[in-house]
Amino acid sequence: MSHTSARLLRGAAVAVAVGTLMTPCAAGPVLASPASVPAAVAAGSPSPTPSGPAVRDLTPGVARQLDGAVREVMHEANIPGVTVGIWTPGRPSYVRSFGVADKSTGQRMTPDLYVRIGSETKTFTVTALLQLVDRKKVGLDDPIGKYIGGVPNGNEITLRQLAGMRSGLYNYSEDPDFDKALTSHPQRPFTPQQLLAYSFKRPPLFPPGQKFSYSNTNLILLGLVVEKESGQHLGDYIKQHVLDPAGMKHTLFPTGNEFPAPHAQGYTVQTADGKEADAADWNPSWGWAAGAMISNLRDLHTWAPTVATGRFPDGTRMIGSATQKQRLITPETGSIKGAGYGLGIFDVRGWIGHNGSLPGYETVTIYLPSTRTTLVALLNTDTGYRSQEPSTVLVEAITKIISPAHVYNLPVSRTG
Repeated sequence: MSHTSARLLRGAAVAVAVGTLMTPCAAGPVLASPASVPAAVAAGSPSPTPSGPAVRDLTPGVARQLDGAVREVMHEANIPGVTVGIWTPGRPSYVRSFGVADKSTGQRMTPDLYVRIGSETKTFTVTALLQLVDRKKVGLDDPIGKYIGGVPNGNEITLRQLAGMRSGLYNYSEDPDFDKALTSHPQRPFTPQQLLAYSFKRPPLFPPGQKFSYSNTNLILLGLVVEKESGQHLGDYIKQHVLDPAGMKHTLFPTGNEFPAPHAQGYTVQTADGKEADAADWNPSWGWAAGAMISNLRDLHTWAPTVATGRFPDGTRMIGSATQKQRLITPETGSIKGAGYGLGIFDVRGWIGHNGSLPGYETVTIYLPSTRTTLVALLNTDTGYRSQEPSTVLVEAITKIISPAHVYNLPVSRTG
C-alpha cells in the first residue's frame, strides 16, 4: 500500500499514515456572531450518559482557554486554518475562526466559508436509506444482492451490516491501483461502478457481521440502493428529503469539482509525489455517497442535533422513532476503546455524530444529548500529526476544556 492510499477518505476509524507536516501559519481568531440555534428536540435522542451534565458555560475566561488551545494545536500540527462552533441552548456560544483559508493570498479563515466534509456525507446517505426503510421500500435486514448484483457475499451481507461497517467488503480507497488513478489525475471523475470494481477484485476480509471494518465500499452500495428504490439521483433525493426540510441551504452534493464561493483552500500531501498540494479543485466523485458533500459551519450546526435526534429543526420527524433507535445502537468497534459505531453514525464517549476527512479538509460534527450541546470543527488540511487526525487532536483539546467527562478521542485503528 502506498503512503497515501490508507489516508484517502478517512472516517471514524481507518488506517492512517503520517505525511510531511506543513509550515506554521498565523492563528489569530476571527470572531463571528453566533449562528441561530436550531430547535434541538430531546425526544428520540440517545439517553444521557451516567456521568451527568458536563459542559462548562462558555464564559469569557473559558473562551480564552479555548482560543489558546486551538492556537496551540494549530502551531503543533501545522494547521493553516480552523473554524470552531460550540452551542448549548440557553447558554453563551463560541464561534471563532483562526489562521488562513488561502496560504498563497493570506485570506483569513472565516465562519462563512464552505468546506468539503468528506465522510460526514455518510450520515446523509444513511439518513436517505433509513427514510426508505420507514417507507417500507427497503428492509435493513435485506441482503444487498436483492438490489445490486455482483457483490461478493451479496446474498449474505445485509443493508444493516453495510451501514454499520460490518460487511467485510474490501475498502476500495485502500487499493493501490485506485490510489494511483486518483493521485495521478485528481480532477478525473469516477463512477460508482468504477469504485466498486476496485473493491470487488479482492475477496472479502471476513464473513458478514463478524466484526467492524470501516469501508467506503459499503456506502457506495447504499447510495445505489437509494437511487434504485427512490427513482432519484442520490444528490437530488438528499436535497429534497433531507436538506430542504432541515433548512440547510448551504449544503450540497456536487456532481463534479464545483465548489461554491467563498470556500477555504485545502492542503494535502496525499499526492503522487508526496509534496503538498491544494486539493480544492479535486473532483470528489471518487467519494460519492461516502464522501463527496460540501457544507459550512451554519448548516453543520443545524445538522448535528438533526441527525442525532432524528428530528428536523421544526420538530417534525426526519426518521421514525423506531428506526432512529436502531440507528443509535452503537456497539463498540472492538479496536477503539470508548467508541461505538451504529448505522452511519458514531458515539465517542457520549458525543453522537461523525467526522470527515479527504484530501485537504477535515471536519467533525457532534452532539452531546445530555446537554444538547453541538460542536463543529472545520480544518483546511488532512495532514496527520503524530499518527492522529488533526481534527481529532483539535477536538480532543477542546472537549478536555468544555466537557472533561466526555473527551472526544478517536485513537488510530487499523481495520483492514
